[in-house]
Amino acid sequence: MVRIGIISDTHGLLRPEVVEVLKDCDCILHAGDIDKPEILDRLRVMGAVYIVRGNNDRGWAQGLARTLRFTIEGVNFFMVHNKKDVDWSLGDVQIVVFGHSHKYFEEMIDGRLWLNPGGCGRKRFAQEITMAVMTVEDGKYTVEKILLPDTN
Repeated sequence: MVRIGIISDTHGLLRPEVVEVLKDCDCILHAGDIDKPEILDRLRVMGAVYIVRGNNDRGWAQGLARTLRFTIEGVNFFMVHNKKDVDWSLGDVQIVVFGHSHKYFEEMIDGRLWLNPGGCGRKRFAQEITMAVMTVEDGKYTVEKILLPDTN
């Protein structure tokens, strides 16, 4: 069994509540808008990190991929920051992870899970502060929405 912490839109703020959840995860997905490389430095010491570049990730982030395909425990993922940039030839992708809107979204569309963990950095657009934790085992997965306190 693998626990995956899924975050997006930290915008330079890695909340202690987010770190507390991530420390119990085997790997971390960050769907972009990191804003500061120090955020990635902190995440990388916690385990394997899968990252895509968001529209606010400039300069230092030019080497980060805009899209990423990977497999964890037999589950195929596609990750991008903005859903409008999804490669529609998804093939055997089972889960599409994206960010950008700062709004949690979890829905099965055409047999695939589309998941936006929401924003867990600075509060924007009067949205909830959220992230997700996914548990994957033997090619099956479950997702838990994590609602975080609005402390910043």
